Parts: sequence; structure tokens; C-alpha cells
Amino acid sequence: MSLLALVVSAAACVAAPRHASPRAARRCAAAMAWPPASQQGVVQITYCTRCNWMLRSAWLAQELLSTFGQGTDEPGEVASISLVPDASGGVFTVHCNGQLIWDRKAEDPSFPEAKQLKQRVRDVLCPERSLGHSDAQTPTG
Repeated sequence: MSLLALVVSAAACVAAPRHASPRAARRCAAAMAWPPASQQGVVQITYCTRCNWMLRSAWLAQELLSTFGQGTDEPGEVASISLVPDASGGVFTVHCNGQLIWDRKAEDPSFPEAKQLKQRVRDVLCPERSLGHSDAQTPTG
């Protein structure tokens, strides 16, 4: 069942908790249990709407999903990414499993490169996982 179907089912369950069929009752039970208490791999990107950083946050979300979003329940996978608009000015933060992993105002003030963000998400979700070429050190010289 897709996330949208679960949300719609949960809304229907709240509005009308009596079910005409056992199938509808099972669907409501699944929807009301979303997300599971043991859910891991939740990434939240909060971005400033006044600074027009939505496209940057969407691009980084796509990069994270291409690396960690295989749609399996394996440890170290991203289960969901949410983009949170904020109009307070200059906000760009990334949380993984509730842990702050990037704050634009606290860094240098810059944005993370996709490589940096992938490494920080990996360090929270599955530190032993290799990121392949993203883990390679760039030569100095």
C-alpha cells in the first residue's frame, strides 16, 4: 500500500471508524499504525522559502534517495525524506533520525555538497556501509 493510500485510509478511519468489511478494517489498522514506531531512516530537510532554496533541497533529497532509497527494509536505507518549508530566513538544516547533521548557519555558511551529505547520512544510518567513489579521498596538490 502506498503512503498516499495509507494517509487517505487513515483520514477515512478517523472520519468513520465503523467498517462495512473486514478488508476495510485491516486497511484502517495498517493506516493508523503508520509510521511504525521502529521506523529508521527518516530524513528531514528544512529550507528557507524566502531564499528560494526549494530546488536545492529537492535536488539533495533526490541524491539521498538515489543512494539510500532502494525501497527495502534493510538497515541503512532511507525510509522517507520530508521537505519542510520555513519562512524565518536563511534556514537550511538536515536531520536524520532526529539528529542534526547539517545546519547552514553553523557550518561556514554554505550548503552541503551531495558527497558530504551522503557521508553524514551514512554515518547515522549505517556507519560500516561503503559509498564507493564518494568515500574516496581527493588528492591534494
